[in-house]
Amino acid sequence: MSYNTPGAAGEQFVDFSFCESKDINEFVSMRIDCLWGKGERRPSVLARYNLEDRLRLGGLHINTDDNITDTDTEGESMPLLFVTAQLESSEIPMSLPLQTKYHRMTDRYEWFEWIRFPAKYSELALDARILVVLWEMEGLWKVNQLGACEVRLFQPDSELVQGRRRLCLSSAETENPLVFDRLFEARRRFMDGDIQSVDWLDALAMERIADIEAKERIQTDDLYIHVTFPRFDFPVVFGEPKLDDPLVLQPEKPKYCLVFDPEMHRDNMAEAKHRRLLRGYQSGSLDRELKPNAAIRDQLNTILRYPPGQALTDNEKNLVWKFRFYLSSNKRALTKFVRCVDWNDPIESKQATEMLSEWAEISIDDALELLGTDFTTPSVRSYAVSQLRKAKDDELVLYLLQLVQAIKFEYLSSNMAQGAEATSASVNQNTNVTTSPPSNAATVLAQPSGAVESGLAAFLIERALKNKTLGNFFYWYLMVECDDRKTGKAYGKVVFQYVSALSDTEDGAEVQSMFERQSKLVSDLARISTEIQTLKEARPRKIELLRTFLADPRNSLMSFPPLALPLDPSVKVVGIQADKASMFKSTMMPLFLHFIRPNGDLYPVIFKAGDDMRQDQLVIQIITLMDRLLRKESLDLRLTPYHVLATRVDQGFSQFIASQSLAAILAENNNSILAYLRRTSPDPEGTYGVAADVMETYVKSCAGYCVITYLLGVGDRHLDNLLLTPQGHLFHVDYGYILGRDPKPFPPPMKLCKEMVEAMGGMDSLMYQRFRSHCFVAFSILRKSSNLILNLFSLMVHSNIPDIAIAPDQAVAMVQDKFRLDLSEEEAMRYFQTLINDSVRALFPQVIETIHKWAMYWRN
Repeated sequence: MSYNTPGAAGEQFVDFSFCESKDINEFVSMRIDCLWGKGERRPSVLARYNLEDRLRLGGLHINTDDNITDTDTEGESMPLLFVTAQLESSEIPMSLPLQTKYHRMTDRYEWFEWIRFPAKYSELALDARILVVLWEMEGLWKVNQLGACEVRLFQPDSELVQGRRRLCLSSAETENPLVFDRLFEARRRFMDGDIQSVDWLDALAMERIADIEAKERIQTDDLYIHVTFPRFDFPVVFGEPKLDDPLVLQPEKPKYCLVFDPEMHRDNMAEAKHRRLLRGYQSGSLDRELKPNAAIRDQLNTILRYPPGQALTDNEKNLVWKFRFYLSSNKRALTKFVRCVDWNDPIESKQATEMLSEWAEISIDDALELLGTDFTTPSVRSYAVSQLRKAKDDELVLYLLQLVQAIKFEYLSSNMAQGAEATSASVNQNTNVTTSPPSNAATVLAQPSGAVESGLAAFLIERALKNKTLGNFFYWYLMVECDDRKTGKAYGKVVFQYVSALSDTEDGAEVQSMFERQSKLVSDLARISTEIQTLKEARPRKIELLRTFLADPRNSLMSFPPLALPLDPSVKVVGIQADKASMFKSTMMPLFLHFIRPNGDLYPVIFKAGDDMRQDQLVIQIITLMDRLLRKESLDLRLTPYHVLATRVDQGFSQFIASQSLAAILAENNNSILAYLRRTSPDPEGTYGVAADVMETYVKSCAGYCVITYLLGVGDRHLDNLLLTPQGHLFHVDYGYILGRDPKPFPPPMKLCKEMVEAMGGMDSLMYQRFRSHCFVAFSILRKSSNLILNLFSLMVHSNIPDIAIAPDQAVAMVQDKFRLDLSEEEAMRYFQTLINDSVRALFPQVIETIHKWAMYWRN
């Protein structure tokens, strides 16, 4: 509270700020400082060291002074004193007596020890007081009271006691008060700032006060104790909460009632009117010639640098709309312009749709943003699809996983075909934007009554019909989404439409047969994997049963007509080699299979049933995309983006790369990765005795995966899921934790253990400096493409992938934070350099790695 009273004209306000004790949620405390005066002191009956030894054996703490010599102990020992304090109210104890440590006097008794009572200031009554008692030890378990006093916590004016206080322990009242009593109070007020300071006068006064204190301390027979109470920023006055009596104050009728406001979610009428005036038809001709000044241009550039998905304020929306014609030549500005439009306003929506055809052609990453959940207007999504038509097939394969997810946004938007229908019909006459798919796909996508036609699905079907590789992945991505409870039926219709459209193509029957055979292969493998998992047999027995099943001619798995492998349709397989089939040592016991190619070569794969492969599939897709982005900038980091395909929510394939885990390599090569590289790729003339190309591959792949796993927040990194090939390719597997999740405490920013650095020659080697350089360049390149990566993740927020489903609204923000888009290029490089140093020098991950190693040892 504060009451400011103005005085005469020109005078300053006088501050009467204060606080009530009921608002202080802190425990009552008091510090015992020291004794003052002569007083009565009777010697203890026991010798000094004898008493101390017995007290220490009893667990009591004693303050002693090392300056006491042996001659002091020959006579009577000095008294051993302690102080107790007890909080009371209305003569009722509010706590047990709390005591200080034991103290023996040398020159003077000083404790300076805080005592904290188990009661808060907000719980105190107005008559609360503290009883202070001074005690002397007369024997091992015998004490004598030397004096006592009490101090009220609230002064007569109800103000809480604060700061230093001087208490007299004598039982009788002093007839002649000491001069120092008055000087002590004056000095306290001076130390609290209540008395104005004058330097030359203060020095003389303090010197005189010290002389008086020394003189009266010797002369007096009374004993005083100095204590200190906590100080607060304001004076504290007594206050207690008022409790209403519910029986007396309860109203006969409810005081408040809920009333439904039908206009609660409507826009402010004044703001809506202002927006319509600002964005009306009459302003269009004027806005076309508008050019921003330097200050506004800087504001617009700041808005354009916003990351994807960032909401615009009303002022920013009005600014973008006002200079929309000026921004139309900037392809990066379209997504910001679309966000500033009120698509529920027919006039504004019509103007915005006309602007789409005038805008500079946008890039693929901006087109992906327009297919997200924030954009449900048909004309906007149709425009985005028209831009995607310019992408090549191999580029579409990279984004296909997200494009399939984007189909559900059109089906989930129940008002998509309503509201804007009339506007779209009139606008399509005045725009050249392609808003309908080709006639073949449009016929295929004829929906039952009540269903929403998806232009994106029509486009993907059209492209899948022309490219078998694209069609293969499109089919399997759709099959996974058919398991979704909310949108499974919608995706089932798309699958039916795609398979039906194959009948109208030249080789459609062959592709349909391929999908049927692929589905049978997957179902057979899933069935045998599930059956073997449920058996209570040893692993060798389960492997024997697996090989028997594969070798049985009735199952048609050892040999069959050439079939495109779902995992990689460019690979044709004609059977499975039964005698090489095996199972991994893990909970779900994945199948390790070798498919036979027509030329006799083997293609090893891992098939998992009962495990969600969608998260691994997403991470590998992003790694493949990042590898392509780096290669476009002439930076080949020798990454290993192996193939992963989820065929259902709980099953899928993974390509097997011949390699060893770093844990196994270190165990077999005297804890040295460099020794392994020397053994597998020796070269006496190479760096550290390793072939130059192998060492370069190792350094580059380490740099690439350090940057990528940091950006994706990959967790649970240990030496068993870091693999290394004889050619030097290091890569990660098992992406069960992403976006910052990690089952281990205090994970490092990236997995870069000292063994990996030692294989480069140590932190002072040339290879380590090259590693750091590759990290900086890769981080810089990927930061420039952050919009594309963020847009891909934004399309996956409703995919029900485990680590995204935990916090779908934060998934994109987690990745965005890793890019540090708020930093300049130079600041970002310094930041990443700090991350590398922290990862190399982190000690806690080494402890966790040792624990993991022992856990794996006992498990095996």
